[in-house]
This record gives sequence, structure tokens and C-alpha cells, in this order.
Amino acid sequence: MAYTEEQRFTFSRPCMGTVFQIMLYASDEAVATKCADAAFKRIEQINQVASDYLPESELSRCNRAPYNTPVSLSDDLFELISHSKKVSYLTDGAFDITATYAIQQWRRAKRKQRLPSAEETSKAISMTNWKAMVLDEKAHTITKAMDGLLLDLGGIGKGYAADAALLVIKEHGISRALVAGSGDLAIGDAPPNKTGWDVALRTFEKSEEHDKLVHITLSNCGCSTSGDSHQYLELGGGRYSHIVDPKTGLGLTQRIACTVIANDATTSDAMATALCVLGVESGLKKAMEMNSIQIRFTTMKNDRIETQSSAAFPSVVK
Repeated sequence: MAYTEEQRFTFSRPCMGTVFQIMLYASDEAVATKCADAAFKRIEQINQVASDYLPESELSRCNRAPYNTPVSLSDDLFELISHSKKVSYLTDGAFDITATYAIQQWRRAKRKQRLPSAEETSKAISMTNWKAMVLDEKAHTITKAMDGLLLDLGGIGKGYAADAALLVIKEHGISRALVAGSGDLAIGDAPPNKTGWDVALRTFEKSEEHDKLVHITLSNCGCSTSGDSHQYLELGGGRYSHIVDPKTGLGLTQRIACTVIANDATTSDAMATALCVLGVESGLKKAMEMNSIQIRFTTMKNDRIETQSSAAFPSVVK
């Protein structure tokens, strides 16, 4: 049988409030299309579990369930919440999926162009407590130990979906693939005759300023970038990021972006958000402590851009 050279195929589809893109190498278009369709189906399945916009998603039903009552969870939702708790623990609460009131306030603030009141912010802080999520590993249940506790998986869901889609692609016998959901990448084996996939790191540069972007080469990992390049609110002379600090209930005011490389996109997604909250000094220290992530910070002050990276972060090129 003659060897069939692998070709590169690219697919995109809207889901989870963004556009997911799949790039893979396959022997022919029919194989690639079948594989991509299955991967997109998996992403939509997770959206039906984890979306806080869909009133009948599993997450929405969980949020409506009474407190102090165990609620049975699917494998996906249990894994998402369990992983979130681990990141909350590792980052001292800088990542917290129970900061839902604060997140909702900032969505309204952007929509109405009005900052939350002190009373609203105080309530948001009081309703944030990742330790109030009590998980039973054996029974696969969650018990909300606080009345009114709400969960928002926006800081981890897309990374988890990208990982799940990449797994489906691998199960179809294709290993050279990359799944991108917004700023979250799940990366498989390198393309043919390459050492890895070319990844452009966008921070504060405008999309047309391609000459200012830096690139790294990655394979078999997750990579995520969080920051306020596109989502922010400007009011009263201040600029507020869509990334909310759970401890203050407010959007970040520092111009900061963080790229995280981890073993999987679920981890890189959550950690990129958490490290923006922690800031450069504490974030770099946390990366050294964990020893399983590589990070790169970009900050802007007075139109001056500075970067700082952990020691193991890959070399970047223009």
C-alpha cells in the first residue's frame, strides 16, 4: 500500500461564546471532517454542561439547587468543579468560580456603563467562597455550604473543552492536531517535519501589528493567555479589566496579560486568569513553587510594555 502524505485541514465553528478552531493533519478530507465533527460535537456537549448562559445547562440547574443538599454531577461538571477547587487552593483563592456575583456585576457595568456601588461590591465579596463547595469524590456530588452560592466556569470551561476535543481527535487516530478556543490552546503532536506548532502570543499589540507579535513553538501541552486587550471597561477615568479579583470584587486596573504553558489547557486556562490576579511578583513565585507551569507576563504602564518570564518559558522570536 502506497504511503499517503498527511495534509493540513482547518475547521472553525462558533461555540461557548467564541469561535473554536481545529487544525489537524490527516490522510484525506473525509477523515479530517469526520474527526472535526466529532470534536465539535464534544465541545457543544460540554457547553450544555458548563454554560451559565443556557438556563437548562447542568451548571444552571446546579446553581438553582438548594444549599446544604447534595447534588449529583456528571463526570464533566464534577471534573470542572474539582479542578477549579484545586487551582483555588494552589493560588490562595486568586481563582474562584464562586465569584459569580462580582462577575455578573461587571457584565452589567459594561452593559450599562456604570460602576457597581460599594454595597453591591461588598455583597459580591461576601458571596465568594470556594471553600463552600463541598465535593464527594465517591458519590460525585456537590453540596453548597452557603445559601445563594453560584458558580461560573468562564475561567476554565474553554480550556477544558479544548482538551476534551483534542482527546476525541486522538481517539480517531489523529495525533497531529491543535484545538483553539479563544485564548486557550490544547496542543497535540507537532506537524510533519516540525518541532512543534507555531503559537503567536498576543498581549497589548493591535491585531494588525503582526511584526510586534512574538512566537513560540509548542507540542503536547496546553497554552492560554489572559488579559484585558479586548475586554475591558473605561469609566470615571479608570480602566477595568473583565478579569475580576475575587478578594476585591472589582475588575483589575493594572494592564497585565499572562501566558501560561501547562500539561493541559484546563490548567493553563485557569492559571492564566489566577496569575493575572496575583500579579507579576507573586505569579512568578507561584510558578516556581508549582514547577509544572511556565509563564510569561506582559505589563503596560504609561504606554511602556515590559515582559517577565519564568526560567523555563520557551524562547520567543519576532
